[in-house]
Amino acid sequence: MYIVQALRARTLLPLTLLCALTLPAGAAADAFVTKAEAEAMVNKTVAYIKANGKEKSYAEVNRKDGPFTDRDLYITVYGTDGVVRAHGANLKMVNRNLMDIKDVDGKEFVRERLELARRKAPFWQEYKFTNPVSKKTEPKAMYCQPHDDVVVCGGVYMK
Repeated sequence: MYIVQALRARTLLPLTLLCALTLPAGAAADAFVTKAEAEAMVNKTVAYIKANGKEKSYAEVNRKDGPFTDRDLYITVYGTDGVVRAHGANLKMVNRNLMDIKDVDGKEFVRERLELARRKAPFWQEYKFTNPVSKKTEPKAMYCQPHDDVVVCGGVYMK
């Protein structure tokens, strides 16, 4: 009996350690959104706006448990005037003009974003922002697509 227990311990311990070391790494890889996923979410949002109108779409974007939020990815919709029309992570931002907001490095990222949007082409922009999951200020890349009089954006926190 003692031999069987010793064999189990020698077999199970390495397997347990292997699982402990590999499973969190695989789970962590899925915890963060990729740039391709951000682009797909922005495209999905623009298609939804086209099909359902702005009012219904903004209500869906504003839902933290809605179809436009995934892990650390959420959609933000800006008017070309700098006013937030919808925000998937912070409802306090809705109807606020963020034109003059700066990141921790002093970058006026909303102003820059709207200047880039005037070209009427999708683009990526980098700045620093508070991650709603980690609650830390982190480098972020935001993918934005102009549509009519708004700019639809979704980003990834860069690790």
